[in-house]
Amino acid sequence: MKALLTHCIKAEISLRDGLRRAHKNFYARLRDERGDVPGWVLVVLMTTGLVTAIWTIAAPRLSTILKNSLDAMNGIR
Repeated sequence: MKALLTHCIKAEISLRDGLRRAHKNFYARLRDERGDVPGWVLVVLMTTGLVTAIWTIAAPRLSTILKNSLDAMNGIR
């Protein structure tokens, strides 16, 4: 009877250690800093869209400002 009890206790300790390792590995994977690929793709696409939209609206005004600045610098010389 003592051998059976010892065997059961060893089995329980082994099971607990296995569960503890599995739990630790599971949460280690959850804390991984790489992030998910679809999320990064969405962020890149949205940023590209915003920059394109803003650039389309602001490009004529920026070109005018640059041209006026360069013309003013040519007048100084």
